[in-house]
Amino acid sequence: MKSVSGIVISVAFLLSCAQVENPHKNMSNSITSSYNPGSRDTDTARFGTGCFWCTEAIFQQLEGVHKVSSGYSGGHVENPTYKEVCEGTTGHAEVIQVVYDPAKISYDELLEVFWQTHDPTSLNRQGNDVGTQYRSAIFYHNNEQKQKAEQYKVQLNKSGAFEKPIVTEITPFTKFYIAEDYHQDYYNNNGSQPYCYFVIKPKLDKFQKVFKDKIKH
Repeated sequence: MKSVSGIVISVAFLLSCAQVENPHKNMSNSITSSYNPGSRDTDTARFGTGCFWCTEAIFQQLEGVHKVSSGYSGGHVENPTYKEVCEGTTGHAEVIQVVYDPAKISYDELLEVFWQTHDPTSLNRQGNDVGTQYRSAIFYHNNEQKQKAEQYKVQLNKSGAFEKPIVTEITPFTKFYIAEDYHQDYYNNNGSQPYCYFVIKPKLDKFQKVFKDKIKH
């Protein structure tokens, strides 16, 4: 007979991002389209690595990162809701917007974290999260970001760093729709939730060991 803790762990790992119940049902679900490059001293990057709750929690810990916001990019529907995106009909990916200080952390370093904290060889899937909304994606803002992303992808494929070819989408940024309020700062606000404790926390623990020289102190 399985122990109660064993059953809880098994159930937690079967959960996908979309299956977790909204813990803040009374909060606003308003969506706004925004592009905020920050001040002259900051730059912006946008990445999709599956569930944005996990990605947000990781990039928030990087030294030089000012703000991380969860949202949607790459689709064809204006002002999509989380429910619509989860249905996979809007074309959007779950994305994080990273506003950072390039004097403290470079785009190259952000790309390094991007490639190493998810599976870029899995098409439209990360773990139990399945669908085009969970695709691996880089939405570049200029030619420099595009060239660096493409070059990094080529080098990784040539080096055999992954057993399978990288399927990461590298595409020009058009619009970013910020996600509903309850998605923002999700891990910090819901750390005791099973999905956070059993899925996100192990990823953070691994990240902190690998990138210990890049995290905030």
